[in-house]
Amino acid sequence: MGMRAVIFVIIGLMLGGCMEETLAPTSQAGWTARDKQLMSNLPYAQAAIPEQFKRHIVSYDRKEAPGTIVIDSDNKFLYYVLPNNKAIRYGIAVGEEAQAWSGIAKVGRMEEWPAWVPTAGEQARLGPLPAFVTGGPHNPLGARGLYMYSGGKDTLYRIHGTNQPEYIGQAISSGCIRMTNEDVIDLYNRVKVGTIVVVLAPHNKTEPFAPHVASAPEAETSY
Repeated sequence: MGMRAVIFVIIGLMLGGCMEETLAPTSQAGWTARDKQLMSNLPYAQAAIPEQFKRHIVSYDRKEAPGTIVIDSDNKFLYYVLPNNKAIRYGIAVGEEAQAWSGIAKVGRMEEWPAWVPTAGEQARLGPLPAFVTGGPHNPLGARGLYMYSGGKDTLYRIHGTNQPEYIGQAISSGCIRMTNEDVIDLYNRVKVGTIVVVLAPHNKTEPFAPHVASAPEAETSY
């Protein structure tokens, strides 16, 4: 392919908004001493994440302000909006459709290596489960938890890590958003309490702000 053809291909990709760049693996510079200790001895196998669900910087044409989190459950992506029409796109696992929630919320609480108390519904669907699971890489909530609040009330909807990275890109959870532990640490270090979270309504991208609840996660520690 001649140089002129290469230039035309590059221009075409740029105009189409298709230029993507896979980010380098998360630097441990933002990890705590506990992160380094726990992530060095994982009790689960590291999964081969499909290319489209690895972390990328992408073009972003929606109108949310930089610093906003946008969740596209249909396509299994979470976006952290950057300046200049860019966003960091993370692959996620989402809730089964019957467990879905959508609307606008804020990050009301943030935790590192949160504990997990399975709900009665989770015990019935997935059990028997322990009554309480301490925080750590063995815990289904993973390395970080971002707790969503709306109107000053807990939505019971969370963004958190996982000990099952092989499910990234699938609809498998009990209503919450799962990320790899590496990605959720990266996101956690970028946000703060009060960060806006926009959860797009399923199958309806033309009215993303219309609240929709098929079935809200049933308790604080749903995953």
